[in-house]
Amino acid sequence: MKFAFAHNNINVLNLEESIRFYEDNLGLSVARRIEPEDGSFRIAFLENEKSGHQLELTWLRDKKEPYNLGDNEIHIAFRADDIDEAHAFHEKQGVIIYENTDMGIYFIGDPDGYWVEIIPTK
Repeated sequence: MKFAFAHNNINVLNLEESIRFYEDNLGLSVARRIEPEDGSFRIAFLENEKSGHQLELTWLRDKKEPYNLGDNEIHIAFRADDIDEAHAFHEKQGVIIYENTDMGIYFIGDPDGYWVEIIPTK
């Protein structure tokens, strides 16, 4: 028996704002959406051509308060084929929230406060 990653989910307060963040900062695009007729939730699956893995963004109609991310120790990570170019781009975008220069990595923050790690391609 073998398994393969399909997607990771994060819940968001503003689906369209989050989609724009991931499109603009990481080159993801919407692969498909789920929007039931009752409007109780909306889901967007984002992906790019580099990976078969998807990011699922879920918006819940009744959720009004920001999500409690605790210590925010959980994060998602993206490899950058040119870490210096990526860093300069994200610095210009104003989304870098933490850098670890000794490790050669940094994090950007999405609209809901989730951390996204940017790592160099080895």
